Amino acid sequence: QVQLVESGGGLVQAGGSLRLSCAASGIIFSSYIMGWYRQAPGKQRELVASITSGGSTSYADSVKGRFTISRDNAKNTVILQMTSLKPEDTAVYYCNAIRWFGTRTEYWGQGTQVTVSS
Repeated sequence: QVQLVESGGGLVQAGGSLRLSCAASGIIFSSYIMGWYRQAPGKQRELVASITSGGSTSYADSVKGRFTISRDNAKNTVILQMTSLKPEDTAVYYCNAIRWFGTRTEYWGQGTQVTVSS
């Protein structure tokens, strides 16, 4: 059974930091691109950051320079370090695993709430 379990969300004041963690099980973790998405109320889910198995990263323009994604293939975890948080970062953050081996295979975590107060 595949599981992506997020942790680390919470309430923080603007300018603060949070560290989100996603623990994966039931998949060959190193074969997946791992990503963090977020969805704010009334808005579409958007990609925040992603990281390949080899460590190549990509970020949404809105979080560049503030968020850092990293992964540990030995521990099957992916981390999103968030700094200089803004109220507009408030959203439910989801862990995502995706790969293409002939067909597309994708998994989602249950989400963790991040609330940034002004």
